[in-house]
Amino acid sequence: MEMKNSMQFRLASLTWMLLIFVGLRQSAFAQQADSKPLAAPAPLNVEQVVQNLVRMDLERAQALRAYQGTRIYRLEYRGLPGARSAEMVVDVKYHSPETKEFIILSATGSKLIIEKVFKKLLQSEKEALETENQKRTALNSDNYTFTLNGYESTPAGSTYLLSVEPRTKNKFLYHGRIWVDAEDFAVMRMEVEPAKNPSFWTKNTEVEQAYIKVSGFWLPAQHHSLTSIRLGGRAELTIEYKDYQITGANSPSNVSIATNSR
Repeated sequence: MEMKNSMQFRLASLTWMLLIFVGLRQSAFAQQADSKPLAAPAPLNVEQVVQNLVRMDLERAQALRAYQGTRIYRLEYRGLPGARSAEMVVDVKYHSPETKEFIILSATGSKLIIEKVFKKLLQSEKEALETENQKRTALNSDNYTFTLNGYESTPAGSTYLLSVEPRTKNKFLYHGRIWVDAEDFAVMRMEVEPAKNPSFWTKNTEVEQAYIKVSGFWLPAQHHSLTSIRLGGRAELTIEYKDYQITGANSPSNVSIATNSR
């Protein structure tokens, strides 16, 4: 019983860590970006890039009325009291501004992971849509400081690479790197870690999140996170997002975009 309770505490802590990154952003990766600092001169400075990012995120959020898609959650846990794994397939329907409906199509593997991680992630994602939660986790200058690390222009498109640091050691925030599309000013990719460890049971978590452009809107495409568990063990979570359909959208409004820093 003690070992089972310990496992439940670890999985609950893992869920708390993962919900920081899963579902808190509606925006941002259709292409892989080089993780090295970019040397090309950037046409915009960091303030202009962030200003455009915040404004375009707001415009897209206001224009996106509804979408649906499918997700596949997979988690592999290795450690005490033993190895566990699970998979869950979910249909998702989003309706602006604060409604997400989840229909579980199938769930296999560890019932503990299904109940304590997957289902709690779904519930936490619903709660993340609440206005106050979105405000305190938003990627903007109120919550983060930004550094422009470089700019790359390729035939496939141009990208800004930014470092982000939270202004407070809040367990809902993170630090790391983001890649921003230079035309749409949407986050295409994130490589981040939590700003603050929310639990004794977790040592660290590394998160990679990628996004795809669907009918003019940037939505999650892939999630991968690796969490080291204190006292041994680790958990690897992947989420595959697919079969998106935009079922309701308004015409985007005209938003002022900074165009040149020189």
